[in-house]
Amino acid sequence: MSVRSDSLERFITGVKKRNPGEPEFHQAVEEVAASIIPYIQDKPIYQEMQILERMAEPDRAVTFRVCWEDDNGNIRVNRGYRVQFNNSIGPYKGGIRFHPTVTLSVLKFLGFEQTFKNSLTGLPMGGGKGGSDFNPKGKSNNEVMRFCQSFMTELNRHIGENTDVPAGDIGVGAREIGYMFGQYKRLTNEFVGVLTGKGLEFGGSLIRTEATGYGTIYMLDNMLQHAGNGMEGKNIVISGSGNVATYAAEKCHQLGAKVLTMSDSSGFIHDPAGIDEEKLAYMVDLKQVRRGRIKEYADKFGCEFHEGRPWNVPCDVAVPCATQNEISGDEAAALLKNGCMAVSEGANMPTELTGINAFQDAGILYAPSKAANAGGVAVSGLEMSQNSARISWKEDELQDLLKGIMKDIHDNCAEYGQKGDKVDYLAGANIAGFVKVADAMLAYGVV
Repeated sequence: MSVRSDSLERFITGVKKRNPGEPEFHQAVEEVAASIIPYIQDKPIYQEMQILERMAEPDRAVTFRVCWEDDNGNIRVNRGYRVQFNNSIGPYKGGIRFHPTVTLSVLKFLGFEQTFKNSLTGLPMGGGKGGSDFNPKGKSNNEVMRFCQSFMTELNRHIGENTDVPAGDIGVGAREIGYMFGQYKRLTNEFVGVLTGKGLEFGGSLIRTEATGYGTIYMLDNMLQHAGNGMEGKNIVISGSGNVATYAAEKCHQLGAKVLTMSDSSGFIHDPAGIDEEKLAYMVDLKQVRRGRIKEYADKFGCEFHEGRPWNVPCDVAVPCATQNEISGDEAAALLKNGCMAVSEGANMPTELTGINAFQDAGILYAPSKAANAGGVAVSGLEMSQNSARISWKEDELQDLLKGIMKDIHDNCAEYGQKGDKVDYLAGANIAGFVKVADAMLAYGVV
């Protein structure tokens, strides 16, 4: 075993020992450490000051009980969390997720990834994440409101515009952000930019809804252009049918590519003719307004519906936008066999380690989520700036800023990931994100 392999194994063994029963967190840390440990082998200051070890330990993780009353008068109990991972370069910043799968492990993985993602944006934001195992699906507006108010009653003491600025995530949209901000304002008697993803009427930013999906495709386009290629004529398979998938599909169409698939938890549609603007508008109405199943799209437009995930469909590019670990090692192999030349991750950590290894070994263009889906938090950071200055920017200004941020992320990843005549975007993203946070931590001493 090489010295580097031995160092990685010892490091991961230590992480697992300190964080038992947290597989998602272990996976996220291992994926980053595999790039960082070789990078710091000849940089003793990072090793002496135990920078990576300190980065893998959150500043704090708060758990709390959330009691609320349903419409039938029953008392319900959920668990709430806020993981404040690292604030070396700015206030903690990261979404709130309401979903039955939320655990401390999931939120620690997301908060750890968020630290690197926020660093890549170039904006002064640290990493954090929070949420609850509450499921807003099937709940009335009043039930969601009562839960959000109870959740914020505890959370408000841990956040602030210069401390920790949460945003939305899975299960937390404009409705939930509005209820939480209203309760924060009620409890503190302050109108400050303590949450992002707000409505435009009370301090929200234009293009926040589109930002993650658009940014994912801007990253893809930058990678293809850097390799002497482009989006025009590419066949794209996309998973998911929420905001990220929808706006990724829209941007693909605008750049001349053909989107072949979208999906939900019941399966996926395969439309060889391509999902154009008219079809995409129907998809938005189906999934985000009527909350229908994706099979209705297949019935309406006469295309195929399949159970499972779309990774066996031949394509040029895969854009996973659904959830973590949705591409297994076998599915990655199927994508490669069917001609996939690039992957841009719209979801957080959607590819298992075996799948990442397959992409890396094949030498395809692979943009990890911490780089590819950073557009969402970038515009959240811009919303923070607008709130602080009590201003709002126009849509074209924000579009230009988003494009510029994603171009800078690409260029930083390319700089740190250059290996001969190819770019390792995974290593580039990890190292570029690490260096900025690590150097700030060094400046503070042992804290």
